[in-house]
Amino acid sequence: MGVSEAILAIENLTVSFDGFKALNQLNFSMAVGELRVIIGPNGAGKTTFLDVITGKVKPTEGRVLFKGKNLRSFSEDQIARMGIGRKFQTPRIYLNLTPQENLELACNRRKQVFATLFSYSPQAERRTVTGLLETVGLAAKAKIQAGLLSHGEKQWLEIGMLVAQSPDLLLVDEPVAGLTDEETERTGELLQALAESHSIIVIEHDMEFVRQIARQVTVLHEGTVLCEGTIDQVQSDPRVIEVYLGQKPEAH
Repeated sequence: MGVSEAILAIENLTVSFDGFKALNQLNFSMAVGELRVIIGPNGAGKTTFLDVITGKVKPTEGRVLFKGKNLRSFSEDQIARMGIGRKFQTPRIYLNLTPQENLELACNRRKQVFATLFSYSPQAERRTVTGLLETVGLAAKAKIQAGLLSHGEKQWLEIGMLVAQSPDLLLVDEPVAGLTDEETERTGELLQALAESHSIIVIEHDMEFVRQIARQVTVLHEGTVLCEGTIDQVQSDPRVIEVYLGQKPEAH
């Protein structure tokens, strides 16, 4: 894959905190329209990986290219406006507003950026909000307080709010932590539907969920990429087994 087709390309990335290398000579690239899942034991560098893509943390060495552009000189806000949206583990939604109002606010944030470029009609916005409510499965609960939603529904609402800002790349951090089995499955379906029109990186611990959604899996360990492949390739890789179980597989 040439750098041109890669929506995200990370080259020899090292991030040091007081001499500790949270990321160590990490190389990574993904194509436009890809749904990539990143797994790895605690301390593998997964959160720092997201922090450096969003500009919260700057590389000590190496570079992050988004659509071919080096992100080093841009602020977090500028990077978000360039088209990178991040969903944190804890939903960031307005609990005292309805899902519809939350989504209208998110569309408005988007609109301020575009208002000067071309007119954005209220009808178009209503269509967008209605479409988003349907996409995230909250059409029936559009007008109740978001605080009354289940944990899973709050997660979907926040994903909807991110999508309202039309990012090209969605970064989603442990979307199914604390969800019921049914909510987990629906979250997987939602991410797969969104992957038809977005590039998505999901960081996840829940291996059953990874199996449900993953096409390509990247395993991080000690701040670098240990291996990549399908979930079956990765789960049967001796290095991965050793990292997760702390033992070398017996030779047969």
